[in-house]
Amino acid sequence: MIQVLDTRWLGKEGVIAVFAVPHREGVALVESGPESAFPQVVRALSELGYELSDVTHLFLTHIHLDHAGAAWRFAEAGARVYVHPRGAPHLANPEKLIKSAERIYGDRMKELWGELRPLPQDRLFAVEDGERVEAGGLVFTPYATPGHAVHHHVWTVGESVFTGDVAGVRLLGGPALPPCPPPDIQLEDWRASIARLRALPADTLYLTHFGGYRDKEAMLEGLEARLSDWGDWVLRRLKEGKTPEEMVPLFEEKVKEELLAAGLDEAAVARYEAANPSAYSVYGLVRYWQKHHPEAL
Repeated sequence: MIQVLDTRWLGKEGVIAVFAVPHREGVALVESGPESAFPQVVRALSELGYELSDVTHLFLTHIHLDHAGAAWRFAEAGARVYVHPRGAPHLANPEKLIKSAERIYGDRMKELWGELRPLPQDRLFAVEDGERVEAGGLVFTPYATPGHAVHHHVWTVGESVFTGDVAGVRLLGGPALPPCPPPDIQLEDWRASIARLRALPADTLYLTHFGGYRDKEAMLEGLEARLSDWGDWVLRRLKEGKTPEEMVPLFEEKVKEELLAAGLDEAAVARYEAANPSAYSVYGLVRYWQKHHPEAL
């Protein structure tokens, strides 16, 4: 039975999940969470009756630090780590990953994400689209799903799919919002990935942000509509001559109004903002239009 482990990142409940999948030889994890939350994940595993050494496999959807920052910890404890081929080199040598994150997070880097170290080479495995991985009698299968990140996989096991960020951020039963940070946002790829999710024979979607949902089609339909709406909104502001800095407060208000209209309260809005900062989506979508469709400007 799949268990949702709350990393309680920065003391916040229900923002970043790690998924535990028991099998006959121990337990597999999907996502590691950030290294700053590693002790909490170990405590959560202990509450389920597992030691750190019982973690045999770690399946990553992509290498962003909220999903993969603690991967090296599990690898050093003996877990085999599986990731997209374009993500693996950055886990083996995280120098570029660290520098990129430091440009965004500055002095808060360690507070937010903790420490990042190279994964041992003998614990790191790059897996291709559709390549099956056996773990204690279970079969995990990755499917390439770019759009949020070029190195993004979803993972299936049985009738469940672990969606990383490509199925959006959904908290407290609210709507699914697309996280659109730079540098990889590509709307055409993301729409194709949503179509691929629809086609997978899985009835439960497990979102890293946050938890399991069974209303697959309605959720993906809402996500796709919002992805187009957000992209069009940023394009209109660019055509009006607004800078990203000018857009951010306007976009924050737009997202807040959408969530309040969906029946959520101010506390829920704040939790969404922690999981999916509006400013990052502005910068990611601005970069998308400027890089992929300069003719539209």
